[in-house]
Amino acid sequence: MLDPQARALLDLMIERGVPPTHTLQPVEARKLYRERRSFTQPAALTMADVRDLSAEGPGGPIGLRLYRPSTAAAVAPGLVYYHGGGWVIGDLDTHDVLCRELAHRSGCVVVAVDYRLGPEHPFPAAVDDCLAATRWVHANAGTLGIDASRIALGGDSAGGNLATVTSIGLRDGGSFKPSFQLLIYPGTDMRAVAPSHTSNGQGYMLTADTIAYFRGKYVPNERDWSDWRASPLLHGDLSKLPPALVLTAGFDPLRDEGRQYADALSKAGVPTQYVCFERQIHGFITMGRMIDEANTAVALCAAVLQRALGAAP
Repeated sequence: MLDPQARALLDLMIERGVPPTHTLQPVEARKLYRERRSFTQPAALTMADVRDLSAEGPGGPIGLRLYRPSTAAAVAPGLVYYHGGGWVIGDLDTHDVLCRELAHRSGCVVVAVDYRLGPEHPFPAAVDDCLAATRWVHANAGTLGIDASRIALGGDSAGGNLATVTSIGLRDGGSFKPSFQLLIYPGTDMRAVAPSHTSNGQGYMLTADTIAYFRGKYVPNERDWSDWRASPLLHGDLSKLPPALVLTAGFDPLRDEGRQYADALSKAGVPTQYVCFERQIHGFITMGRMIDEANTAVALCAAVLQRALGAAP
């Protein structure tokens, strides 16, 4: 069954007439996504240091936000984090609370990336930004108080897609190898052909209509759907990638392609853990004010990060 708290949230959105994302223009959708976070997200934790930074990217400066928790060592492991939002909505503010929680619970320094969004900047602009920003964090790790040999990549939904793609791009480009991948209900196949796209395609917040909307804004040319930078599941070689935790939700259209990616990593010899929160919906991990299992999921992600990177407890 669907988690009663998730069901209550969906019913409340219907009662209040929250418009589906696919019925809005991108600017409106971004505004609504940013505004409604205060209703579903926990209070922001206090950090020892929060700084907005900038990295030079192929399309101009890329905004970054660094979170150093009081639990971090002087030179601590790092997590480069890419926010979700279908490559069209979302920003540093929509995922500020989640980044704070991951930093505090794991003892890692988190650096969030404000990559360019579609439709103003279609595929592969987000990929290019994430690669550039991640290389910048690695190159400047000493200045940031980050151990360059212990940097993980992570993200949720579209951000999970970008974390997978950045990991592959760093490997294929001969750059540094990240230490870990934290992939929270990642999109891995732009074709949207996995069975859960049908079984969970309506009624659970992220719908087939919204997925088509995001895809049309980010990857408007169908011929690009099979490009591994859009669909990392279709890459011919997933070996020699960082160990991974793949987390999915049972009532999520992306559930099956997340599991398929975890299976593909395991088949390629990459140490991979897979956990499905069977009664949850897409996007739940940021909703800890209303969904208790969101806080459980954050704690799990942070504990796995801490162990994988050897962060101080």
